[in-house]
Amino acid sequence: MDHLDFAQEVLDTILGYLGFVVSVEIDREAGSLNVATADPKLLIGRHGERLEDIQYLVNRIVADRLPGSEKFRVDIDNYRATQEHRMIEEADAVADQVIASGKPAKLEPMNSYQRRIVHHHFKDCPGVKTWSPSDSARLKRITIMPEQGEETSPP
Repeated sequence: MDHLDFAQEVLDTILGYLGFVVSVEIDREAGSLNVATADPKLLIGRHGERLEDIQYLVNRIVADRLPGSEKFRVDIDNYRATQEHRMIEEADAVADQVIASGKPAKLEPMNSYQRRIVHHHFKDCPGVKTWSPSDSARLKRITIMPEQGEETSPP
C-alpha cells in the first residue's frame, strides 16, 4: 500500500466517523485526494480553513505511519482547483494593468502555496516580474512589476 492509498483510507475513515458520506478518489498524476460530498461547505469551511486543517491532519497521520512519504493535497468538490484558477485570472488582470500603466501593483495577501503558484505562473511571462518580501509573515503580498533591468525588490 503506497502513501496515497493509505491517505485515502485515513481520510475516508475520519470523515465517516464524523458522519459525512463521501467518495475519496486518488489522482496519482497530481498527487492528490479528491473528495466528493453532498455538503462540501461544511468540510471546506470559511475561506477553505477546514479544508486546510483536514489536509494537514491527514498528511501528519500519513507521515507518522509512513516516514519519508511525500506530501499530498486534499481537494473537496474541486474547491482548490476553482480557487487557483480564479487567483491566476485575477493576477493576470493585475499584470495587464501593470503592463499598460508601467506601475507596480500588489496582489491580495497569500499563503506560501498560493504565492508559489503565482510566481511560477509569471516565471516566463514577458513584460512583468513578481516579487514578494522575505520576512517571516505567513501571509504576504506579491508585487507585480514591469520588467525593466535586473532589480530584485520593488521600487
